[in-house]
Amino acid sequence: MIEIENLTKRYGAFTAVDDISFTARPGRVTGFLGPNGAGKSTAMRMMCGLTPATSGTARVLGRPYAALPNPTRHVGVMLDASAQHAGRTGREILTLAAILVGAGRDRVDAVLDRVGLTSREAERRIGNYSLGMRQRLGLGAALVGDPGVLILDEPANGLDPGGIHWMRGLLRDYAAEGGTVLLSSHLLSEVELIAQDLVLIGRGRIVAQGTKEELLSVAGVVVDATDRAGLGSALDRAGLQPVERAQGGFTAQADPEQIGTLALREGLVITSLTPAGGGLEEMFLTLTADDAREVAA
Repeated sequence: MIEIENLTKRYGAFTAVDDISFTARPGRVTGFLGPNGAGKSTAMRMMCGLTPATSGTARVLGRPYAALPNPTRHVGVMLDASAQHAGRTGREILTLAAILVGAGRDRVDAVLDRVGLTSREAERRIGNYSLGMRQRLGLGAALVGDPGVLILDEPANGLDPGGIHWMRGLLRDYAAEGGTVLLSSHLLSEVELIAQDLVLIGRGRIVAQGTKEELLSVAGVVVDATDRAGLGSALDRAGLQPVERAQGGFTAQADPEQIGTLALREGLVITSLTPAGGGLEEMFLTLTADDAREVAA
């Protein structure tokens, strides 16, 4: 578990992280999202003891990171996969990581297999690795100690579609086994697929947090039926606040399951049913618009 309480970081008059609080729970993947410069990386560095907080606390497994006995044994961290010695081989990087956490050398082979690096690739020097291979190696170094918590900044950066699919499965399995995953990424479609909880940050402050279902259901759905008038009446009787659309159909404060149940009960034939808010990407752009560095003219 990761518990963040009133965490703040100031650099002179500039506040990079402004009084944020949230919890990343075991058995779940928490997406930590925000535009460039929003304070994500600074917050994650404070969680890992790399940047001292101005005020507030960051506890991992009930303690500050620095107070954990052999912290890399309990917390796997990948903040910058490119920060690896270019002259060492992949196997050497993982062997050093295994020695640091007190794991046996046989753990290196297990981790190489888990992150999809072959024996031949493991013997190559890091300077000859592609970005995607560095990402796999960085994740391997985070997993060497078989930690209970993963803190990952842009872990899918540089991965091809097959690699992204692989990482999605790995993190799902890790959380399903009881691990805590805090994941920062700009690949919003991937976060929407894998995360159960979301924390959105803008200008150093949290602008939204909750389960993915809670946050994405706020906008409701757009629905239409062969009997449009009957649909409107049924939505109104169910208290789903239907609003007729000029393009046809209604927006309603409901989720798809509620609409399906209603249609079955009322004998309605649904002809279209889509999210009203456009998913995570639209919510992200709306909530963080004032903080975005690149805005279309």
